[in-house]
Amino acid sequence: MKMLIYGIITGMLFGFLLQRGKVLRYDKQLGALRFFDMTIVKFMLSSVLVGMVGVYFLKDLGMATLSVKQTILGGNVIGGLIFGIGWGLLGYCPGTSLGAVGEGRWDGLWGILGMLVGAALFAEAYPGLKATVLTWGNFGAITLPQVIGVNHWLIIILFIIGGILLFRWFEKKGL
Repeated sequence: MKMLIYGIITGMLFGFLLQRGKVLRYDKQLGALRFFDMTIVKFMLSSVLVGMVGVYFLKDLGMATLSVKQTILGGNVIGGLIFGIGWGLLGYCPGTSLGAVGEGRWDGLWGILGMLVGAALFAEAYPGLKATVLTWGNFGAITLPQVIGVNHWLIIILFIIGGILLFRWFEKKGL
């Protein structure tokens, strides 16, 4: 029950931050897709960097374990294309569809419907995909530090430096 409460609190906090960061707005979504407004990119990159530090910090303290999914290029590429096409057509990604509905914008329901239909289609197609697409480029459960053979904090520091430089470049360009 405690995990469920943590999930609800985390979800509400993330939804609040999505709303405060104005990334639920349709114009911000299209701006990101057209590379005119990097608000969403900056928001998500910040989330990834903070999450990366938090997860590995908790892992190092023994308070969390990593459950790394397999890297399967076939599924990642095809899934990414489907995700991108849906985002481009609707103007919302799955999380922002839910946030848009939470703000009272009913067009986000199309995104929620798309998620449900897509999940159902994937479940039906899974046996066939498991023997084909989900075997293409299967690298197993790997992480970048494992591949390179370095401590994870070196990678994290490099990603943070890269993120800061990217943020500065966005600001210089007015993005």
